[in-house]
Amino acid sequence: MAPRAIRIRAAQVQSACASCSLQELCLPAGLNEDDLGRFDSLINRSRQVKRGDYLYRIAGPLQSLYAVRSGFLKSSMLVDDRRKQVAGFHMMGDLLGVGAIGTGKHQCDAAALEDSDVCEIPFQGLEDLSRDVPALQRQFNRLMSREIVRDHGVMLLLGMCAEERLAVFLVNLSQRYSACGDSGTQLNLRMTRDEIGSYLGLKFETISRELSRMQKKGLIRVKGKNIEIEDPKRLRELFGEHTNR
Repeated sequence: MAPRAIRIRAAQVQSACASCSLQELCLPAGLNEDDLGRFDSLINRSRQVKRGDYLYRIAGPLQSLYAVRSGFLKSSMLVDDRRKQVAGFHMMGDLLGVGAIGTGKHQCDAAALEDSDVCEIPFQGLEDLSRDVPALQRQFNRLMSREIVRDHGVMLLLGMCAEERLAVFLVNLSQRYSACGDSGTQLNLRMTRDEIGSYLGLKFETISRELSRMQKKGLIRVKGKNIEIEDPKRLRELFGEHTNR
């Protein structure tokens, strides 16, 4: 391929990846033009998941990892083989499916809370390319580490009271929205109160009560699924240094 063609190809890759979750795998890693082209050819950017549809199911085989370009998804796992519990919420910039790497099977369902668009990354191809591209391997390891830190953050919630758990959830969501370029104070919740309660280990009534209390304290303003954080500093002070970063 001629040098000019390579430059054009690299520019197209950067344009496609710069606005989606894959920028953490591609652009910051400083991949050269050839490696950007190889990575780009690996990815299927046309995968769409309609609201209510599943991206993958529990016990399904690991075939691909999925990077969220737009939309909002939730992951749920079985508890005592009888009921489902929300294990996480996922937005632009998140990488889904990593929990299946150890066993080769998904440990959770992943379903779209709204129409979503994901990049599908065949896992075998990613492994093969990572062996040849150390920078890509480093970025992938960093993302894996981020997921582990988030899991540890969820475990910390178990030792907190209801108000602290909800405060952590809202502040963490605010930080993640900001990282995606959205407002960190105007939160449009895609999940229901029941889903928030399932994730935090709290009842629906408790979530509603704590939101009302926070509003009365002037910390937030609630209007349906829209929550405005009016006093971020005081909201963080509810739980000290326990924010899941």
